[in-house]
Amino acid sequence: MDELQKDYPWTQTPLIIGAPMRLISLAHLAVEVSRAGGLGFIGAGTHPDLLPSLLHTARSLLAADPIPSSKPYDVLPIGIGVITWGASLATVLSALTSTSDNNDDPIPPPAAIWLFAPHHSHELAPWAHAVRRATHGKTKIWVQVGSVREAEAVVRAARPDVLVVQGGDAGGHGLNHGAGIVPLVPEVQDTVAKLFSSREDEGEQVKREEAGRKVPPVVVAAGGIVEGRGVAAALTLGAAGAVLGTRLLATPEANVAEGYRRAVVRAGDGGMSTRRTGLYDTLRGTTGWPAAYGGRGVLNRSWEDAEAGMEVEENTRLYREAERHLEEKKDGGEEGWREGTGRLTTYAGTGVGLVREVKGAGEIVREVREEAKGILMRVGRARL
Repeated sequence: MDELQKDYPWTQTPLIIGAPMRLISLAHLAVEVSRAGGLGFIGAGTHPDLLPSLLHTARSLLAADPIPSSKPYDVLPIGIGVITWGASLATVLSALTSTSDNNDDPIPPPAAIWLFAPHHSHELAPWAHAVRRATHGKTKIWVQVGSVREAEAVVRAARPDVLVVQGGDAGGHGLNHGAGIVPLVPEVQDTVAKLFSSREDEGEQVKREEAGRKVPPVVVAAGGIVEGRGVAAALTLGAAGAVLGTRLLATPEANVAEGYRRAVVRAGDGGMSTRRTGLYDTLRGTTGWPAAYGGRGVLNRSWEDAEAGMEVEENTRLYREAERHLEEKKDGGEEGWREGTGRLTTYAGTGVGLVREVKGAGEIVREVREEAKGILMRVGRARL
């Protein structure tokens, strides 16, 4: 936790992180999370061409109301997230090294970049090296992993500053098969720590003098964490911070239709009402994901029809029709996400049943942090 506080001095403990949800977490959401003492990420996903505009917006918001203890003229107190299989490193570097906006003041680099979903872990090596070089080390390297094997491969390839250990309960895209954070976070930590040990093991350890870091990467937990109890549990497991994704969908700052927001608040019993699948990618036309990944979303009419045997072509036609209705009617997605008949995708994790109302992102971060602190204090005073 001390290292994160050093790298991100405006943050408060325990660290609450806003996930870089693709084209949902944009500048306003990221800034509000950071303004509340967390670390917000812009979710550029597979569209890094949008980064110059998004970073410009973030810079304007921060210039108008600077975050205490941050240095926005040197490093923007937010991060960016990139889905590497579909993003161009050259485009990302161009955004990170842009000398000015409106040929005026320079835009500082973001405090972190969150890399996710390469086809192969070794592909992350040039990303990490190039970003560190382009930003003179100001932009820290975060990499999301979903298994122990992946964590080990990522540490060897990219030597990240932070490992985001995502459990199988997470909403949106993640590994099709994987453990929850309860066993995953400790096992990842133990395995990675061995790579940095001084013992030799047939030359396979990551030697201290060769590593980009002299100590193992900081671990933060993601997947199924929605409120303070989940954050407290993650910290007890050894994580230095906790990521919120699904919870931040129910905020005014999230770039989703009102119908999407209502679907998140309405959903319950997330272990039963959500499923990790490739169906929604197929219907939405978001192809290209590595075979190991699927998207967890709330089950809807599209899912039910697919399970009942509807042909993919017909299901896709009906889905596209629902999308056109959303664009034409401008009804906030009332029809597309209507309970029982809605066809449009609601990516959300198994913790969705704990999301019961819409609140501002900053309020959520402060509330969750204080709840976690209270729980940990009570546990610490408990007599066993």
